Amino acid sequence: MNGPPGRLAQTVEFRDMAESSIFTRILAGDIPGEVLHETDRVFVLRDIAPKAPVHLLVIPKTAEYIDVVALAAAEPDLLAEMIEVASLMATVHADGDFRLVFNTGMGAGQTVPHVHAHVMAHPQGADSHADGLTEGSLGDA
Repeated sequence: MNGPPGRLAQTVEFRDMAESSIFTRILAGDIPGEVLHETDRVFVLRDIAPKAPVHLLVIPKTAEYIDVVALAAAEPDLLAEMIEVASLMATVHADGDFRLVFNTGMGAGQTVPHVHAHVMAHPQGADSHADGLTEGSLGDA
């Protein structure tokens, strides 16, 4: 078995939930959600519980990958596209500087069993130290 003990069971439990993740349902139009940007394989939403003034989610359209580890192993080109879109969104919605976070596993705070990247940044011209999004912080805005 790869990974730490318990990870396989957690992955199986998460995988069972992935088919009907909130991201899959938004993409299908089953529940409302504002798509800020979209490519053939990736889409972007605002985080509903932001931890920074700009907090976006970059999500692959496929629900096949639960976390970034699985995605990187299977489709590194899709991961690269997610990072490219994250950079674009930071340029469009902020000053181009951004923090990119992938929560991997329930113990790390991953609550949706569908790989996604958190893009956190400051709006253009904002005081980057005013809300805690600084080196060494987790951004508790």
